[in-house]
Amino acid sequence: MKQISSRFSIAVHILSYVSCMPEQCTGDDIADSVNCNPVIVRKIMGMLKKAGLVEVRAGIGGAHLTKSPEEITLLDVYRAVDVAENNQLFGFHNPVPACPVGHAVNTELSMHLKAAQDAMEQRLNQVTIQHIIAQPQLL
Repeated sequence: MKQISSRFSIAVHILSYVSCMPEQCTGDDIADSVNCNPVIVRKIMGMLKKAGLVEVRAGIGGAHLTKSPEEITLLDVYRAVDVAENNQLFGFHNPVPACPVGHAVNTELSMHLKAAQDAMEQRLNQVTIQHIIAQPQLL
């Protein structure tokens, strides 16, 4: 089964780390916390920067949030790291149009999957980075 890219959870981790550990925001510090290659962290940081969620400077303390943790929603993060290709979380196959099932299945299915994606995005829009970092077990 294909999963949603881990870029999303890594991006949430990065934003949470930058918020909680402002004195230790080098790419290497973040990569150690995330437990992944610094190249991946830099790529995701670039996506977050392009979305206006972080500012990155070379050197010690190289990253900081451009908004408060209360203002950054999980939907902002989801959109920043391109989880959904062409803004569609679910992909579709190309059935044979002459088939009695194939000619209509994607149309019918797409309505339901669009509703599911909308519900998920509404939920992500209700949760902020502050909600994530406010958990007592985090620090």
